[in-house]
Amino acid sequence: MKKLILITLIGLGIVSCTTQNATKNMTDLPKNWKHTTNIYEVNVRQYTKEGTFKAFEKEMPRLKSMGVKTLWFMPITPIAQENKKGSLGSPYAASDYTSVNPEFGTLNDFKHMVNEAHRLGFKVIIDWVANHTGWDHIWTKTHPEFYLKDPDGSFHRASGMDDIIELDYKNLEMRAAMIDAMKYWIKETDIDGFRCDLASWVEVDFWEQARPEVEKIKPLFWLGEFDELESPEYGKVFDASYSWKWMHKSADYYKNNEPIQDLTDLLRKYSAIGDHSMRAWFTTNHDENSWNGTEYEKYGVITKPMAVFSVTWNGVPLLYSGQELPNMKRLEFFEKDVINWTNTYQMADFYKTLLELKSSHPALRGGDADVTTYLLNTTANDKILAYVRKNGEDEVLVVLNMSKEPVSFTIQDSHLSGPFKNVFDKTKRNFDDGKDFSFKPGDYAVFEK
Repeated sequence: MKKLILITLIGLGIVSCTTQNATKNMTDLPKNWKHTTNIYEVNVRQYTKEGTFKAFEKEMPRLKSMGVKTLWFMPITPIAQENKKGSLGSPYAASDYTSVNPEFGTLNDFKHMVNEAHRLGFKVIIDWVANHTGWDHIWTKTHPEFYLKDPDGSFHRASGMDDIIELDYKNLEMRAAMIDAMKYWIKETDIDGFRCDLASWVEVDFWEQARPEVEKIKPLFWLGEFDELESPEYGKVFDASYSWKWMHKSADYYKNNEPIQDLTDLLRKYSAIGDHSMRAWFTTNHDENSWNGTEYEKYGVITKPMAVFSVTWNGVPLLYSGQELPNMKRLEFFEKDVINWTNTYQMADFYKTLLELKSSHPALRGGDADVTTYLLNTTANDKILAYVRKNGEDEVLVVLNMSKEPVSFTIQDSHLSGPFKNVFDKTKRNFDDGKDFSFKPGDYAVFEK
C-alpha cells in the first residue's frame, strides 16, 4: 500500500507531521478523547495501607479534582507463587489471565471501582502482560504447549528474569486464548483499554490480530511499552508508545552535563514519526522509581521543568502514583511499601493547572495534525528549551530552564508574538513589547494566547 508522509521543518526544526496509511486498523483519533487525555498509573499494592481496590476508590475524587483523566492500573491478575521474587512477588508474573489478585480484592470490588471511575468521568485501562506468565500459571498445566521450551523441554525463562516464562506466539490456539482473555475484561468490567507490557517483545502481528478482534466489543485505548523510534512497525497498531529514548537521554543530559542539542535532535526524530500515533511522556513510573531512582534523583533541579515538558509537548502525559506529594522514596517492588501520604499534596495544584490546560486547550492536543510545534530560538539555546504550539489562532508558549544555573535570555523568533497570559500566576504579557526573561534554576513558564 502507498504511504504518504509530509514533514514540515520550520525554524529550529519542528514540526508538523501527518501520515496516511491505508493498512492502519485504528479508531479515527480526531473524533475521540485520546487527543486530550492524560494517564495516571496506579500502584494498588503501595497506594494505601490496605492495598485494595476499595481503599483506592476513596482517592478517586481527589484525582478527579487534580485533572486526571485516565487511570492505568498495574496488573490486577493473581501472582504466580512458584519462583516468585520477594514475599509478595511481581504483579507482572501472572498465574491466571482471567482472575483478580486476592491481595487487591474481588472481581466485584474491581467492577465497583470501574463503575465509580466511569461515574466520575475517568477512563480505565489495565496492564496487560502478553509476553510471559509466572511458572505456575494455569496454562502451564492445561496447555503447556502454549510456552516456548528450552532444548531440554523445560519452560523458557524470560531474558534476565527468573520468575517468568515466555509464551509461544507461533501457537495459534494460544493467541486465540490470549485474545479471549482480553475480551473477558472488556465484557465483564467495561474497561477502556490496555497498557501493554513489553509490547515489542511480542510479535507485532499478534497485536494487529488482537486489536480489531477485541474492539468488536468497543473502541479502546492502547498504550504500548515500546519506543517507536526503535520499533516503528508497532506504532501502526498502538495509540501511544513510550518515549524511552527521551527519558534516558534527558536523565543523562542532567547527570552528565551533556549538550541540550542532544535533546532537541531527539525531539525532531520523535516529531518526524508523525501524528498517526502519540508518544507518552513521563518523568517516572513503576520501573523507574523502583530500579533507577525517583524523578528527583534523576532530574534534580530540572524535575519541574521536565514535568511541564511531559504535559505540554505533543503526546500524552503519564504520571505515577505519588507524584502529587511529591513522593521522594523508591518503592519496593516485591514487598509491601506504602507511599508516605500526608494530608498535604504539594504538587497537586501544579499538576492541576497543567492537566486542565492540556485537556482543554486546542494547541495542546496530542497526535493532532492540526497542531504545529515550533522550537524557538533564544540567546541561550544551550540552557533554555522554548517552544510554542499552535492550532489555528490558539497558542501555548512553554519556556523551561534546563540548566543548573540562573539564566537571562531573550527569545529571538518570529513565531512568538502578541499578548499571552501566564497560566500559573495569571499575569499578562505582550511579546510584541519584548521577549526578555530572567530565570532561576528550576524555573519554567507556560503562557496561553
